[in-house]
Amino acid sequence: MTGPRNWLTAALARLVAGIAIVVPAALLLGASPAAAHPMPHSVVQLDVYRSSVSARLELPVSDFSRASGIDLTGTTKAQLPSRAAAVRAYLLKHIHPTTTGGRAWRVAVGSMRLSATQQTSTGPYRELTVATVLTPPAGADVRHFTFRYDVIVHQVVTHVTLVTVRQDWANGQVDGEGTTQVGTIELDVRHMKVPALKVDLGPGSTWRGFVAMVGLGGNHILTGTDHLLFLLILLLPAPLAATGGRWTGLVGPRKALARIGGITLAFTAGHSVALAASSLGRLDIPSWPVEAFIAASILVGAIHAIRPLFPGREAVVAGVFGLGHGMAFSFVLAEMHLSTGQLVTSLLGFNLGIELVQLLLVCLALPSLLVLARVRVQPALRLTGATLTGIAALGWLADRLGLPNPVARAADSAGSHTTLLLAVLTLGALTSTAWTLATRIRNTPQGGLRPLRWRAAPDRS
Repeated sequence: MTGPRNWLTAALARLVAGIAIVVPAALLLGASPAAAHPMPHSVVQLDVYRSSVSARLELPVSDFSRASGIDLTGTTKAQLPSRAAAVRAYLLKHIHPTTTGGRAWRVAVGSMRLSATQQTSTGPYRELTVATVLTPPAGADVRHFTFRYDVIVHQVVTHVTLVTVRQDWANGQVDGEGTTQVGTIELDVRHMKVPALKVDLGPGSTWRGFVAMVGLGGNHILTGTDHLLFLLILLLPAPLAATGGRWTGLVGPRKALARIGGITLAFTAGHSVALAASSLGRLDIPSWPVEAFIAASILVGAIHAIRPLFPGREAVVAGVFGLGHGMAFSFVLAEMHLSTGQLVTSLLGFNLGIELVQLLLVCLALPSLLVLARVRVQPALRLTGATLTGIAALGWLADRLGLPNPVARAADSAGSHTTLLLAVLTLGALTSTAWTLATRIRNTPQGGLRPLRWRAAPDRS
């Protein structure tokens, strides 16, 4: 009897093990794609201003349709305006920010659009983006509030909403490229409620805003390929003398330095005046004419580097064209919706950042400019640089007049290689300085400076 019992026990054990393997496998193989992949979450992205908070809602269309009863799954962009009133009414029922003392904020729902997007590990999906403005009662603090929000999650219990801050001037967030997570909103399964999120952005300070704007200004000029090209292309022929409509000979080191300094100062004065006037006057200037003007200024500078158009008057031209560049700089501040006090502080910091980086770049380029003017290949190098700059300017001009092209895209992408630019300028400055010192030592009369002993090396070669 022992044998059959052992056999039966072993068979039953194998059967149970087989079931344990097959059943989960069948469940996994039969699972729907929705169960196999995480569902996308919502995002509420906050921009914190002095007296209000803008909230950009990024909502997955499928979950939004399920929770709101407003079916947007088959809705086209052209059909969205007909559903806007229903979407607005739904959102107003489920967004209720209050002060820490319980006083209600005012909620305004603005523009909305449909687009295709994707999140990590979720795959592509359609998204509804809605702009809202949250305004506290008079005297209330925008940096500390209670955010009662249950869009989607009140019906789709597995849904999660991430709340982030994109712009917060008083906390040093001004570039709009990174975000700071404030918290998450999701169902509390123990109590089956959606708890409100306590938003605490800290005290903030004017100093943080100022320092952040210095960095933003420096980064803007460093990555602004068009601004840098305009300044450098005007500086390129500064050490040269013009005769009969051609660049011939040199003007001497002192005059060259005076020209380079004058061009840089004039450009600084021009863009600083325009930046201050446009920003403080809160002028609503269309961007495309200004951007086209900047492209045209670079083209004029490139032609001047090939054939002198205004020899000796480069500083005047730099100041006039600098006005357009300053207007372009002001667009950055206009997008931030700052109060008057914040705007003045930001204007000072932003302009300081521009000038510091501009001064650094000119100082790095100066030795190379002076040396290149004295070498035999100077005409070829100048013509090559001016031609490439002119091509980039034509590409930008066409693009900013409504004709996108690969030349403009390639020129824009050059602004992302700031490390390479600084490395090249630094290497050029060191090499040019070393070459200049070596040349002066080589040409020093016997019995002059002690470094004359270095003359032996060139003589042997």
